Amino acid sequence: MDDRPYIAQRPRRADGQRNYDAILAAARKAFEASGSDASLEEIASQAGVAIGTLYRHFPTRAALVEATTRDGLENLVAQAGRLASERDPLDALTGWMSEAVVHFSTFRGLVGILTRSMYDEGTPSHAMCAAMHRSGADLLRAAQTAGDVRADLTPGELFDLLSGVAWVREQTVSRGDASARLLRLALEGITTRES
Repeated sequence: MDDRPYIAQRPRRADGQRNYDAILAAARKAFEASGSDASLEEIASQAGVAIGTLYRHFPTRAALVEATTRDGLENLVAQAGRLASERDPLDALTGWMSEAVVHFSTFRGLVGILTRSMYDEGTPSHAMCAAMHRSGADLLRAAQTAGDVRADLTPGELFDLLSGVAWVREQTVSRGDASARLLRLALEGITTRES
């Protein structure tokens, strides 16, 4: 028996591709409006498919959440590489941290999902979360090697900070995003020079 988590893949047949894409588009809208607990029946209805079609493509809510956030996680991994080659280590890290906070708080409940996925290999998002974590850890180590960030800050602590700031953004964005100031305060606490 295969215990690997189910990762949704875009189907090859044109009708399957249309349904898959319609479900993802509807899910993104629903999650942004209602959070990670959005009704799967409503998502299917908005996509113009039966609930069975949704479950055929995405057998669990976790598989649907993973598919809707996969591009954002892949972009964070790619962006870490770009920033590392284009900016000094501290600027690369701080720029990436800002983008990570925005992605982590794309919709209500995502911070918790990504946090669980980072540590639970049985979740569909685990592999992408682990890759994103490694890319952020690489930026952190480069900034530490340059002497710009406290040497005792661990990658786990960095992600705890990012998750906390993202949670604040997730909770406050509708009434004024307080996360930018909180992220600046966190950066002041971890940097060894003015950013």
